[in-house]
Amino acid sequence: MVEDAVQTSQRAPLGVRVRRGVARALLVVGGVVTLVAVLLMAAVWTDDRSIEANLGNATAEVVSVAFNRTVIRFGTPDGKVQSPSQGVLYPEGLEVGQLVRIEYDTTNTELARVWGRDASLAVLPVSTFLLVVWAVLIPAMWFTRRGLRHL
Repeated sequence: MVEDAVQTSQRAPLGVRVRRGVARALLVVGGVVTLVAVLLMAAVWTDDRSIEANLGNATAEVVSVAFNRTVIRFGTPDGKVQSPSQGVLYPEGLEVGQLVRIEYDTTNTELARVWGRDASLAVLPVSTFLLVVWAVLIPAMWFTRRGLRHL
């Protein structure tokens, strides 16, 4: 019983434990978001390398434009009509019915991008997003940890 009293007296107060947990959770969230952003950039660069390694060019018609994807339809030299199920890469500014030059991977026609656009277009939005995430998380972690000194 004396040992139990000693153990409970050595434990930090509940408020301190909660604040530590919150600070750790914020750090984990920041780490996961950063990891996802890095993996996204790696995927974009990999897709671009695949397209450049087996480069094909075509004129495509924009079939539909939605928030999550822009669907195109284009013909390949073998006479087949292709429509990548995930849409075209880097579709900003495209409108339904528009004809647009594209580059695609001849070994995997699911990979197509608007001609002249590449992964460098993703660097600014991803890095800005990460900057905002950490600009919010760092002060939040600081205030959380700062509160520990006052308890």
